[in-house]
Amino acid sequence: MSRSATGSSSAGHPGPRRDPVPVPRLPVPSSGTTSATLLLNATYEPLCVVSSRRAIVLVLAEKAVPVDAAAEVVHAERLSLPVPVVVRLTRYVRVPYPAQVPLSRRAVFTRDGQTCVYCGSSATSIDHVVPRSRGGTHTWDNVVAACRRCNHTKADRSLAELGWKLPHPPRTPSGAAWRLLGARTVDPRWHEWLGMPESVSA
Repeated sequence: MSRSATGSSSAGHPGPRRDPVPVPRLPVPSSGTTSATLLLNATYEPLCVVSSRRAIVLVLAEKAVPVDAAAEVVHAERLSLPVPVVVRLTRYVRVPYPAQVPLSRRAVFTRDGQTCVYCGSSATSIDHVVPRSRGGTHTWDNVVAACRRCNHTKADRSLAELGWKLPHPPRTPSGAAWRLLGARTVDPRWHEWLGMPESVSA
């Protein structure tokens, strides 16, 4: 009985060779370009910071649109794309935020305008209004920006003992932008979307 020409190949005779399907390469920013991108909700509320590569993936998948871009351009096969600095999600997402803004040196400096609350000069350190040695807590309402001279002069004494007064009580900042600020360095190009003062250092 003859074997059909369309039948399976005999042992030792593999079928027709198939070339592998090429996988498109995503553009990857170089080390000298923007490495982080601010991600906004569909309502323009700051959500978080993602890598520039992740932001590009979201844009290519049409899950986000560029809002602001850098001068740098990344290239891939048949594709050139400006490196996104800020992107906005195309669909709104509900994100549960932590109850309190993380306390960090950078966030304290920003809240207090980069100035010493005691003398008004440039702040270079943080100080506990009620010293830790006297039961003071490391919380927003007890931590302020200070210059090293005032910090050293105050040491573990109270404001009453020195006759010093605060210009205003230290408060806990609120909002998504402050939560972000307390956790990482802020790109100056994000200020417009974070509502932060221009004095915020990158």
